[in-house]
Amino acid sequence: MVKPLISVVIPAYNHERYIGAAVESVLQQTFADLELIVIDDGSTDRTGEIVQSYDDKRLTYLFQENRDAYNTLNRGMGLAKGEYISILNSDDVYAQNRLEKLLAHQKESDAACIFTDVIPISDTSIEFTEFDFGWNIWHRKNRQTFFDSNDLYASFLKGNLLVTTSNLFMTTKAQQEVGLFTSLRYLHDYDFIFRMMMAYPKGVSYLHNERLLYYRIHSNNTLGEAAITGREQDKQVILKYMLARLPREERKYAEAGAGRLMELEQELQQVKTVLQPDRVNRGVRPAAKALCNSLSIWLQKKVHFAQG
Repeated sequence: MVKPLISVVIPAYNHERYIGAAVESVLQQTFADLELIVIDDGSTDRTGEIVQSYDDKRLTYLFQENRDAYNTLNRGMGLAKGEYISILNSDDVYAQNRLEKLLAHQKESDAACIFTDVIPISDTSIEFTEFDFGWNIWHRKNRQTFFDSNDLYASFLKGNLLVTTSNLFMTTKAQQEVGLFTSLRYLHDYDFIFRMMMAYPKGVSYLHNERLLYYRIHSNNTLGEAAITGREQDKQVILKYMLARLPREERKYAEAGAGRLMELEQELQQVKTVLQPDRVNRGVRPAAKALCNSLSIWLQKKVHFAQG
């Protein structure tokens, strides 16, 4: 095919229930000058069969032995021919005019990377609209942090506004400069957007008034291994990119202090569990909240001093 303007990469794995909707949301975009690269990461269900049933010259399907999402994404980006790269996970769905709107914004702003707000949906594609739904509370808090600070980097230290790799739209040039996704099973998107913000401090745009991606929240999304490993990786990413914004000579102090504060929070919970079992909050922990607030204030002062 003639070189497309936009390359959309879908990493797919055992999503026979959702892959059709994902593929169709790309092929039915109001902006048609695109290629769609679907890389099947060793699916054992009908994912591949469903993808190959679409007769569209813009679609390329490739199968590989299972290599995990970040490797699959990296392969897909390496095959992209377009001037822009857009990611879509095989269980998420684009709004029909997503690419048209993002491309128009990129032309106006010359942004290196753009992401939008998202619409959370269930396994059966029902939107989660409840105000007190857990994910909505989390996302609303992250958005409010951005509105209060007007600082995208600081906002990401409080929470992942990107939400998912499906939300990434970037120039191929920017992707090549930032590099590949790292081998973080659950947080490769989080790490990637920090590197993008560091490479393009003024070049990352958040279209917070546009909800152009349907993000699927599965019933088991936050259970099992991801609940532990994801949070461990979260800590690693936040510490890494928190320190990256400080003068090199100050980083050892911030790292040592942050590490000890985290240890103290754990020790406090252990002591309270023994001495005050009826008063321990086993949900959101006040001690952790106080820790984050204190550390945030300290870091803001350090960054302000360094920039001044």
